[in-house]
Formats: sequence, C-alpha cells, structure tokens
Amino acid sequence: MNDEQNIQEQEEERLVNEAFQRLLDTYLKSSHRKKVDIITKAFNFARKAHAGVRRLSGEPYIMHPIAVAQIVSGEIGLGSTSICSALLHDVVEDTDYTIEDIENIFGPKVAQIVDGLTKISGGIFGDNTSAQIESFKKLLITMSDDIRVILIKISDRLHNMRTLGSQLPNKQYKIAGETLTIYAPLAERLGLNKIKEELQDLGFSYEHPEEYKAIKAKLATMEASLKTVFDDFTAPIREELDRHGVDYTIRARIKQPYSIWKKMQTKHVTIDEVYDILAVRIVFKPKDLSNEEAECMQVYAYVSKPYTSHPDRFRNWLYHPKSNGYQAVHTTLMSKVGKWIEVQIRSERMDEIAEHGFAAHWKYKTNEGTDESESELDKWIQTIKELLDDPQPSGMDFLDTIKLNLYSSELFVLTPKGDVRKMPVGSTVLDFAFTIHTFVGTHCIGAKVNHSLEPLNYTLKGGDQIEILTSKEAQVKREWLDFATTAKAKGKIQALLRREDREMQKKGEQILNEFLSKADMEPSSMNADKLSLFHQLSNREQLYSAIGQGRIVPGEADLNLLRNKKRGNKKWSRYLKFWTRNDAQGDSLVLHPAAETQIDRKKTLLLNEETIGHYIIGSCCHPIPGDDVLGYIDENNRITIHKRSCPEADRLKAANGNRILSAKWDTHKRLYFPTTVRIEGIDHVGVLYQIAGVLSQQLNVNIYKLTIEAKDGIFQAEINIEVHDVEDVRNICRDLKKIEEITNVTRIS
Repeated sequence: MNDEQNIQEQEEERLVNEAFQRLLDTYLKSSHRKKVDIITKAFNFARKAHAGVRRLSGEPYIMHPIAVAQIVSGEIGLGSTSICSALLHDVVEDTDYTIEDIENIFGPKVAQIVDGLTKISGGIFGDNTSAQIESFKKLLITMSDDIRVILIKISDRLHNMRTLGSQLPNKQYKIAGETLTIYAPLAERLGLNKIKEELQDLGFSYEHPEEYKAIKAKLATMEASLKTVFDDFTAPIREELDRHGVDYTIRARIKQPYSIWKKMQTKHVTIDEVYDILAVRIVFKPKDLSNEEAECMQVYAYVSKPYTSHPDRFRNWLYHPKSNGYQAVHTTLMSKVGKWIEVQIRSERMDEIAEHGFAAHWKYKTNEGTDESESELDKWIQTIKELLDDPQPSGMDFLDTIKLNLYSSELFVLTPKGDVRKMPVGSTVLDFAFTIHTFVGTHCIGAKVNHSLEPLNYTLKGGDQIEILTSKEAQVKREWLDFATTAKAKGKIQALLRREDREMQKKGEQILNEFLSKADMEPSSMNADKLSLFHQLSNREQLYSAIGQGRIVPGEADLNLLRNKKRGNKKWSRYLKFWTRNDAQGDSLVLHPAAETQIDRKKTLLLNEETIGHYIIGSCCHPIPGDDVLGYIDENNRITIHKRSCPEADRLKAANGNRILSAKWDTHKRLYFPTTVRIEGIDHVGVLYQIAGVLSQQLNVNIYKLTIEAKDGIFQAEINIEVHDVEDVRNICRDLKKIEEITNVTRIS
C-alpha cells in the first residue's frame, strides 16, 4: 500500500511540475518582461498552502490555480502580476494564510487583486443580500481599481466550467446559470469573444444536455454540406481579393450551439430554419497601419462585387467601435444557392482585439497610448462605480441593474451639437436623458428627436439627433421603470422610488403596530412575518408598504391567525411549507400538506403523482413534464419548480445559487398540465373548425381557453390546453402543421 501510495504521489508530482512548466513556457513566449522568479515563488507558496487538498475530481488542488494561471497567460495574455495572483487566488479563502501574509511576501498589488478574488464569508452589504451577490459586488469594487481582477475571475470561472462534471447536479445548475447570466456577458463586455463562446456552450451543455447533444449531432451531419457552401461561396471572393493583391485569410465561422439554441427559442424555429449557421470571416493584413480602416472598406468593396448585398444588414464599426473595442465591417450577401450569408471583414489587429479583448492590453494607471477602446472601458468602469455607490436593497435588484449594463448591441445617436453618443439598442429618450445628468433625467418631460416632439418612452434609432426637454415640476414616476432600459436610468429611478417606499413602509409599520397594540398583541417582527405569509407577500417590508399605501387594511382575520398560533394550534404551520399554483383558475393558491421528510439539497427531487402537490409550479414559465427543470427553496421552505431556461430561474441561480435543487420528472402520463400553443396561418373559412377537430377528436385534447385574431387574411390564435408532457405538445404541433392553411405552430408557455 505504501509503495502504491508513493508511486501515486510521484506521478502526481510529475503532473504538477509538467503543468507548471507549460505555464512558464507560455509566459516566456509572450512579450512581457521575464519575471520567472516571482512566478516560481508564487507557485511554490500556493503548492505548500494547498498541500494534501484535492478537488472533487480527485486531482491535487494546486492543479486548479495552475490551470487558471495558464488561461490568464495563454488565452488572455496578462503578465507576471496577474499570473502570481491567479496562482494565489484561493490561498486566503481556503487556507490559514491572510491577505497581510500575501502583501508581506508578494507586495500590495498582488495582495489587492487576491483580496478582490476572495469570496466574502460575512455580510457587509446588508442582511437582504446573498453571500453570492456580496462576493460579486466585492469583485466589482476591486475591479474598478484594477481590471485584472475580473479577468482572473473569468479565467477561474472558465476552468471551473471545464471541470464542472465532478459537481452534483444542483451545483452544476447553480454554477452554469451564474456563468450564463453574469460571467459570459462580462467576458463579452471585455471583448473576450472566444472565452465568452466557450462559457456559453459549457453552461448550455450542463443546463440542457439533451438539446446540446442534439444540436452538436445536427451540426456534425451538416459539416460536409456547409463546407461545400463555404467553398462555392468564397471562390469568387478569393479571385477578387487575389486579383487586387490583398494579403488575407478567409475562414468559415460556424454558429455556436448556444447561439443556435437561443435563436431557436426566441424565434420559435427549428435548427433547419436558423439561416445564419454559416458566416464567413475575412482577416487581412493592411499595407499601411495608419490607413487600415480605409483598406477595410476597400476589401468590403472587393468582397461585395460578385454578389448582391442585403441593404438592411450592413454594419460598420470601423470609426466608432463597440464599447468593448470591436471593430469590423459586416455585410450580408446573397449566395448562388439563394441563401443569405454574413461576411465579417477585419484587419489582423481588429481580429486580435475581437477574439482576445482590448482589456488584456490595459495600460495600468498610465495615460500613454490611450485609445478610444480604453477610454470606453474607463467609462464603463465609472458606470460600475456609480452603481456601487447606490447599493440596491436586494441581491436580485442589484443583479438586474448590473445585467442591464452588460449590453453589447449598440447604436449611435447625436446630441443637438452633433456629438456622437453610444446607447444600447432599445434605449429610450428617458435613458438618454440620464446619460446627460441625473437632474436632466429626473426632470425630463420629453424630447425633440430630429426636430419632432417625442415622449419619454420613444425608442431611439441609429442616427437620431436628440434634444432633451425638462421641467422643474417633473418628478420620477414608478411607470418610468417600464421603459427605462439602461442600468444608470433604472438605478437612479429605483433609488428615488425606494426613498418614497421607505417613507411608506415607516407609515405602514406604525399603523400595524398601533393595530396590534390595541388588540393586546405584541407588534414584533415575527408577527409581521406571519402576516406577510398570510397575505402572500415575500417579506414584512412589502407588508408595511401595502398597509402604508392602504392596499391592505389589518382586520379580524389577521388577529385570528396570530391568536391561533399563540394558542399553539399547529394546523396552519403544516401548510406553510408547500404551495402549488392552479393556473387554470388564475392566481388562486391551493394549499397542500407539507412533505413528511426533510429536503436533502444534495439529492434530486422526483416530480411524480405523489410529490407534485408539494411544490409550486412556476407561473413565470409553466414547466411541464419533459422540460429541463430545477427546484428553488425559499426562506419559508417552499419549493418552486422552474424551467432551467426561465429568466427568473437565471436570476435565482446567480443570486441565491445555494438554494437551487436538482429535479426531474417521473409522471407516467397520468397528470395533466396547462400549456399554451400559438398558431399562425392563412385566414380561411373552416380553419378554426379544422384546428378544433385535430385537437378534440384526433388527439383528445381538452381546450380551456382560445383567443384568435385575424387581419388582412392572416390569423393568429393562442390556445390554452391540458397535456401530459412535452411529447404531447410535439405531437399536437406536428398534427396541426398538417393543416394546409397553418404556417407555424409553437408552444409559448
């Protein structure tokens, strides 16, 4: 046994040394100054600190920091300070060493970065914020002083995603969901396109493994035909570029599985109907670096010559790059086989920035060589600082605000003086007002857009010239949140509304306390929590606010509840753990007895005929058997079942991931679940009769609601039906599509 143990230790030591040597080799090939000694010192320190500790996969823990440092060096291109910080990033969190120890040995800069990467164990942002969100806030605070913090964190997340298979399913959903919600958009915002795509595909493969495998398999079968299309399409382009002496490379860009799946979900189409799976990327070497934008436009002219261009799909980011530094020209051309194909044109420098991110070339605390990309990064970090200066009352609100600030799709608008401003696609007049100044935003009453008067909710278009109109009498209104889309606008509006809410909560608490005192009952927070549950509210703050606004008036029912509890009546407590929503009857809640056994968060919930009544079926996404699902256990031990793709589930995974439970269906077609199908087609006499015939006679499906609208010979219907599972829905869609007049059938909930 000792001999075997020695052999294993020797083999592991060899693997660790080889991994570290690969890291050094990668670093030595870079253009950074060769500070091998400090990197070796950090490696030896981390190796000793993590000695004897293993990851869930069984490998020595030190392999993880080495792998993170390898990504930092090889895939992002950072230097010795970042590599040392990556090697040390888990030392303070997982061992007895402190930040002071790191500072004494490796200096203040490495210590600052490691501190930013260390998770928070105690609450510093308030009781209502989860540890998950607190750690993310801390990360952003440190990032605003040094961008390398977030770059190392993204590298850490990438390696964790690459090795996620050793985690339990509930942890996989939590980490994958957090990755898709926060870290992939962050990577995109920082220009790390290759890393963003890998994070998205890895997250997708764990959240929806069957759909991921199906798309991968479909792409494999399409490989030969896509290559033929690519070769045929690019042949005339190559001839034109060669004729003009352009030094270039041309390659196919196949859409990633996650991007294909997202398009299938948003457009309600099959993979065969996703038209832009293939794109063409041309990277050229400019003859004159100072003139590369003009040369890029010249290459565009050569590329477009053999084909017809789509007039609405031309994009030029040469002279006004995206906020993440992206520069390129995109055009969409009609191929000889009748399909539109996008062509992306960029120089070698533009290509490097597009794939690896301008943030990797960040010039720390210097003004030398600052370009527009770095200036944009400065603006973004300043926005992050502003958001952190106005802390949200809950993790969810903060998460939503940050997500709003991770836009990548942008448009350009003009001020009255002709200055160009970048705004996220979908921005409104109100959003633009808040970019000028908070005072302008809070007192905005409308705008002159291209000299025409427009309201606050007018959606901006590229090239609009905007003059904001204000009034001192104007005040922030709650409905503004419905059409404010940027983080800054929403954040400022919410801050002002929260101030009003606090005043209303104070009033409501006073009313409730006086009501309870008159009834000789204690006005305690425990009683307020019980009443919050009774009125189906999430917390006592919502209860106070509702009372203050007069939406709830305390009465005899409230006193009866509290008195019953006081006498020791256990009947009510049996029903507080689990609720299920009866969607067919609106928002009424049906109470079910609590499960007899304690929930084991490490085990998978089995959703069958006996257990389904213990859980809330999420009204936000209406999951049915066959959907990929998860459970979320709230503060009151109530469990809600969500689709894994549900936006609300994404927020929960990112903000309260430790409350996520693995769940799977086992219903055997004995239960019915509500779902909604949308049907589109040509309006024709008798088409509704045909639809009803397929559903009720052929498939024996119960219809409990139907809405239909016809206009200009086209109809659209939404039918609420009861089904056993996803397979039923597929059969319904298949059979309805056989009706000649029907063009499209999709499940929408």
